[in-house]
Amino acid sequence: MYRYDLTDGQWALIAAFFPERYHHGKAGHPWKEHRPLVNGILWHLHTGAPWPDTPERYGPWQTVYDRFNRWRKDGMWAKIVDALLLRLDKAGLIDRDLWLVDASVIRASRAAAGAKQKSSRAPGVSGAGRVARVRAAGSRAGALAGRVWHQGAFGV
Repeated sequence: MYRYDLTDGQWALIAAFFPERYHHGKAGHPWKEHRPLVNGILWHLHTGAPWPDTPERYGPWQTVYDRFNRWRKDGMWAKIVDALLLRLDKAGLIDRDLWLVDASVIRASRAAAGAKQKSSRAPGVSGAGRVARVRAAGSRAGALAGRVWHQGAFGV
């Protein structure tokens, strides 16, 4: 067993959420075993490594990636988390005080409140004047040159 792999007990809690490998006797190629792919997904999420760096023991990285996206889109991960949270809640292991988020401590941007955005031009300078100054900056043209220009670096 490797560092980020699920134990037998952990796998037993979530195994029922995954589709039946043999499509309940219907036609179609059987799915690859889910457990190594789930372990590969967990390895990727824990390490933050690129998908192509997924160790071969979990199967082809493309399969691990495709299965992660398929289950993300169909809500499988949300169902698993919901079921595990419900199980913890029924056991009395969730302290609801820790789950409270008070909106008064979350700062929203001015735009979220409907404020107008600032103009991208400096006061008193036409758009053509700004473009001419930025072009005159030569290699400094771009987003950084625009910010520096607003700060008065070009004699404005």
